[in-house]
Amino acid sequence: MTQLSSTITNPSLKAWHTYVIGAQMLFVAFGALVLIPIITGLDPSIALFTAGLGTIVFTFITKGKVPVFLASSFAFVAPIQQSLAQFGYGATFCGMASVGIVYAILSAVILWRGINAVQKVLPAIVTGPVIMVIGLGLTPIASDMAVSFDSSGVFNGQAAILSAVTAGVAIAIALSKRRLLNLLPIIIAAGVGYFISIAFGVVDYTAVVEAPWIQLPWTSASEAGRFEMPVWSIGAILIFLPVAIVPAVEHVGDVLAIQSVTKQNYLENPGLHRTILGDGIATALAGLFGGPPNTTYSEVTGAVALTKAFSVTYMRIGAIVSILLAFSGKLSALLGTVPVPVMGGVMVIVFGMIAAVGLNTIVRAKVDFEDPKNYIVFAVIMVVGVGKLTWTFGGIELGGVGLAAILGIILNQILPSRPAAAADEK
Repeated sequence: MTQLSSTITNPSLKAWHTYVIGAQMLFVAFGALVLIPIITGLDPSIALFTAGLGTIVFTFITKGKVPVFLASSFAFVAPIQQSLAQFGYGATFCGMASVGIVYAILSAVILWRGINAVQKVLPAIVTGPVIMVIGLGLTPIASDMAVSFDSSGVFNGQAAILSAVTAGVAIAIALSKRRLLNLLPIIIAAGVGYFISIAFGVVDYTAVVEAPWIQLPWTSASEAGRFEMPVWSIGAILIFLPVAIVPAVEHVGDVLAIQSVTKQNYLENPGLHRTILGDGIATALAGLFGGPPNTTYSEVTGAVALTKAFSVTYMRIGAIVSILLAFSGKLSALLGTVPVPVMGGVMVIVFGMIAAVGLNTIVRAKVDFEDPKNYIVFAVIMVVGVGKLTWTFGGIELGGVGLAAILGIILNQILPSRPAAAADEK
C-alpha cells in the first residue's frame, strides 16, 4: 500500500482509496491504449475491453503475483495496417491472435532451457535494429497526419499548428521534473491539442450526441466497418509472427523492471515462462475479440514505483474499469472526434522514441561494431525494414519488419564473428 493509505484508518475510505489507485493505473496507460486502435483503424472501445480482459487473464496465469497492466502494443501498428490493406479485418484478427503462438513457444523454451536460450537467438544486434525499424517505418504516417486533417500529407496551416503544439506539450511533459507528469505525456499532450482544436472549431460532436450511453463495442464497430468474425489467413499470420519477437523480448525487460521496483524475483516465482505465457494468451484473446495485440506497459511500472502500489488488486481494478468503459457508446464516439493532426503531433514524438529505444538497446548491450558480422546484420535489418522490401512465396507476401526480423535472426546465426584481436590486426 502507499504511504498515504497506511495512515488511513476508516475502512470505507481505505477501500475508496484502493479503487482510485486502481483506476489511476488505467489512466496512465489510457493515452497509448486508445491511440493505437485509432491510428490503425481498429475500434478503441474493443481495445479497452481486450486490455482489461488481457490484464485479468494475465494476473490469474501468473498466480496474482506480478503487478503489470497489459494494453495495445505499438510494435504491431505497421503489421495491422499492412494486413488490413491486404486481407481485411477478419484475416487481420486471425493474424493478431496468432501472435500468442510465438509467446507460447518462447514460454516452453524458457521452461525447458532457460532465458539464455532465447537471448542467444534474439541478441541486441537483432532486436535493437528491429525496434528501430518499427519506429522509423511509421514516420511517414506521423508526418502526413501532422500537417493535414485527412492524413493526406497536403499541408494545412491549422493542422501544422495543432500538431506542433501537441508535440511541444508532449516534449515539455516528458522533460518535466515532476515524476507524476512524466507518466502522462501522451494523454496530457492530446488533451491540450484537443482543447485547442475546439477553439479552432474543427471538432464535430454530432456522432457523440447521436451515440447511446451504453452499447456493445462490437455492435458500433460492425456498424462502422471495423469488426467482423476472424477468418483463417496464413498470409496475415506471416505478417504478424516475425514481429512478435520484439514485444516478447521487451516483455523480459519489463518483468525485470517491475521486479526491481517491488523487490520480488518474478523470474523465479511465478517464473518468466508464466509471465510470457500470460502475455501471449492475453494477446491471442485480444485478436479473437478484435483488439490490438497486448504488451506490458512500462508507464504503469513507473506509476507502481511512484505510488508504491505493489498489489495486483490495483491492476485488476484498472482492468475492470477498462472493461466497463468499453461499453460506453458516448466514450467511443468522443474518441473518434480527436482531430488527425493532434494524433500526428503525438506520433511524431512516440514513433521517434521507439526508434531511440532500439538504438539504446544496442548501446546498453555494448554491441561490437568492430565485428563486420554486426555491421552486416544491422545493415540488412535496417534496409529491408525501412525500405519495406517484400518477398512473395506462392502468393504469400512477407516484407517490412517481419522479413527484416527473420533475415536478421538467420544472418546472426550463420555468419562467423571476427574475434576482437583479429579486427584490431586488420
